Amino acid sequence: MSGPGTATVAGEGLPSPHNRAALRRHFRTLRATAMAAAEPGILAAAQRELPELLPADHHLGLYWPLQGEPDLRPLAPAHRHLALPAVDGDPPRLQYRPWRPGMPLAPDRYGIPAPAAPLANAPVQQPEAPPPPPASGWELSPHALGLLLVPALAFDPHSGIRLGYGGGWYDRLRADPAWRAVPALVVLPSACLSANLPQEPWDVPFQGWLDEHGVHGCAGRSASKPENGQPAPTCL
Repeated sequence: MSGPGTATVAGEGLPSPHNRAALRRHFRTLRATAMAAAEPGILAAAQRELPELLPADHHLGLYWPLQGEPDLRPLAPAHRHLALPAVDGDPPRLQYRPWRPGMPLAPDRYGIPAPAAPLANAPVQQPEAPPPPPASGWELSPHALGLLLVPALAFDPHSGIRLGYGGGWYDRLRADPAWRAVPALVVLPSACLSANLPQEPWDVPFQGWLDEHGVHGCAGRSASKPENGQPAPTCL
């Protein structure tokens, strides 16, 4: 695992930190420019370093890649237990469901492919009977996940703050202490690391990030140091 000192962090020439829309446009363009060169290294680093971070018989939480996001689905052959997120339910919330390549998919509330939830009263067929068992049939409990990988537009390696798309789904999920206890890494090219990203009271910091250089823990963070009324994440 690479140390935090290897990060090159951009801080100059950025839009105002108070203008999140401009920041998102800036980093979306920057990520698109950097992705072609960075994506093979990100996948290679994941294949090399993630196995030692994932507890046995726990799910690796991936994501279905949108345009411009690193595609980590090729990790599937090396990991028996995988999961994908879906925004679903009433009220809607982010949940994780077991996934294997070839399983039926259906768009979630944002149109993103996700494992298709079984119809009511239909028998549930879990792929390979993954342990630990789901919390209630199809949806996985946080105790079933060993590591979450989350895409981002930008990431501050000092504060652990992720700049996403503005939906706040991961923050709401990880506001739950049980989900916050699951180690979580942001996935992005190193070009999108940035100092002093804006932080809101509801932002839940991440433990580290995965880029083309490897897995990195956040610099100078401790679980005993609270931020915004919540414990800071333990570094990897």
